[in-house]
Amino acid sequence: MKVQEIRKMSDKDLIQKLLDLKEELFNLRFQHATGQLDNVMRIREVKRTIARVKTIQRQRELGIFTQEG
Repeated sequence: MKVQEIRKMSDKDLIQKLLDLKEELFNLRFQHATGQLDNVMRIREVKRTIARVKTIQRQRELGIFTQEG
C-alpha cells in the first residue's frame, strides 16, 4: 500500500487498517512457524505497511503534514 493511499484514509479507517494488518501479521507468522507460508516477503511488506500507518497517525497527532512528490 502506497503512502498516498494511506494519507487519503480517515482516522477511523487508519485504526481499522492497523488492526487488520496486525491480525494478518499474526497469521503470517503462525503460517511461517508451521512451514505453511509460501511468500515470506509478505511478512516484511505487512510490517512496513504497519510502520507507514503508525507514522501517518503520529504525524496527524502532531499536526505535521508533508507533501510527497
